[in-house]
Amino acid sequence: MKTIYDFSVKDRKGKDVSLKEYANEVLLIVNTATKCGFTPQYDELEKLYKDYHSQGFEILDFPCNQFGQQAPGTDESIHEFCKLNFGTDFPRFKKVKVNGDDAEPLFKFLKEQKGFAGWDPEHNLTAILDDMLSKEDPDYKQKPDIKWNFTKFLVNKKGQVVARFEPTTKIEVIEAQIKEELAK
Repeated sequence: MKTIYDFSVKDRKGKDVSLKEYANEVLLIVNTATKCGFTPQYDELEKLYKDYHSQGFEILDFPCNQFGQQAPGTDESIHEFCKLNFGTDFPRFKKVKVNGDDAEPLFKFLKEQKGFAGWDPEHNLTAILDDMLSKEDPDYKQKPDIKWNFTKFLVNKKGQVVARFEPTTKIEVIEAQIKEELAK
């Protein structure tokens, strides 16, 4: 059975990194952007990282410029922005594409494992995202593509994708599932 450990990605400096390096850790893999309405989620992600890193939790950050061109700049300028504005310490990788024929193979795999999870109906951006995406594709909810920045995939200690969280998902929901996976 294929796991995320079958993949290698490039760090922000272009060096190959085997995801086997993260074996036996609980991972949250996130596609991010620095100029997005969800960018303040970096604060929540960094808090999760600080709270659970010592227990075997890791966040893997993949900037992506596919949604509204909201991740402009170089890999290094994105990294500096995140360190300066949000104090992030978790690993950041090379900017990737998450959808389309030339999507990063890791993200193709993640989407095969967990399709669109649905928007949180209480989130203030849900109606805006649904309206915008419905105009582009009335059937967008049926497709596994990543819909926007800050989509998150939770991976267990065996390298299996166990959950997908859309950017509107409350951090408390994500944290509860991280704690559950760490306890296993």
